[in-house]
Amino acid sequence: MQIQYLWRKTRSLVLLPVFKGLVIMCLVLSIIVFFESFYMNIVIFFGKLLRRKPEKLYKWEAMQEDVEAGSENYPKVLVQIPMYNEKEVFQISIAAVCSLLWPSSRLVIQVVDDSTDPVVREGVDIEIAKWQSQGINIRCERRDNRNGYKAGAMKEALTHNYVKQCDFVAVFDADFQPDPDYLARTIPFLVHNPDVALVQARWIFVNANKCLMTRMQEMSLNYHFKVEQESGFTRHAFFGFNGTAGVWRISAMDAAGGWKSRTTVEDMDLAVRVGLHGWKFVYLNDLTVRNELPSKFKAYRFQQHRWSCGPANLFRKMTMEIIYNKVFFCHYASFDPHLTVTDWSRFIPSLV
Repeated sequence: MQIQYLWRKTRSLVLLPVFKGLVIMCLVLSIIVFFESFYMNIVIFFGKLLRRKPEKLYKWEAMQEDVEAGSENYPKVLVQIPMYNEKEVFQISIAAVCSLLWPSSRLVIQVVDDSTDPVVREGVDIEIAKWQSQGINIRCERRDNRNGYKAGAMKEALTHNYVKQCDFVAVFDADFQPDPDYLARTIPFLVHNPDVALVQARWIFVNANKCLMTRMQEMSLNYHFKVEQESGFTRHAFFGFNGTAGVWRISAMDAAGGWKSRTTVEDMDLAVRVGLHGWKFVYLNDLTVRNELPSKFKAYRFQQHRWSCGPANLFRKMTMEIIYNKVFFCHYASFDPHLTVTDWSRFIPSLV
């Protein structure tokens, strides 16, 4: 009887208030998420109604060869394909990148191979040799260690002398397959808009219907790209780099400190630092790049753990840097009466 009495008292005085507080917190968070989603969809609706396409917001003109200089007026572009033991997909991604429509003298393809499997390394070498025999400027860069993992590999790959001649770098993970016109549609934004640092394309998934898990992932990622990324770009707010299927201005990366391996979300880390330097990003919802979703639960769990814990760790490391950043303060904390409605709309998600 004594134990039952103590349990009832503990349940009513301790456990019940705790659970009530958790329920209220969940309800509040659900309401916040609902209004945030509603707001982003309203932004997209008016953006489409007003036809706010990237080509209208930023200057875009197709690249053309000069009569006298030929293709020399094209900027030199580096394409990086970071990979690690990608046995099933490396041939597809290398073939897709080697098929990009860009003057061969102005294109350098760099396979950043951190593979430890000798069979994969040999296969990559054979594939590269095959494309080199066809006149493609492609080379493989390897390290004798894996310090910094993907970020460390790409950072070291950017230190080679031939990279210094390149103005922009496109990044495609080993399972991504860009269309041939990818560079022709993205690079003009960087060429004609010197304040733009990144052009990001949307992902689409070749194995979305393989199982229920891939279908659920497709719905979640479609919401991220078609709602979160699109609304962020439409209202000129910050949106992150997705780690692949994007083109960077190398000078903007260098100004922000380049790749860092302090977290598992090196892509978000770089995007935040570049954004704090005042650079602009362009998101192209109409430009898609094919890739594969994790179809095994172990791979999916690892991916989600990285995507969940990485941003929290990054926020902990960069909180004070964001607060004291002059660009952030002037851009988001000033109340300038000359700001347009679109500019003022940036403050709404900040409150959320």
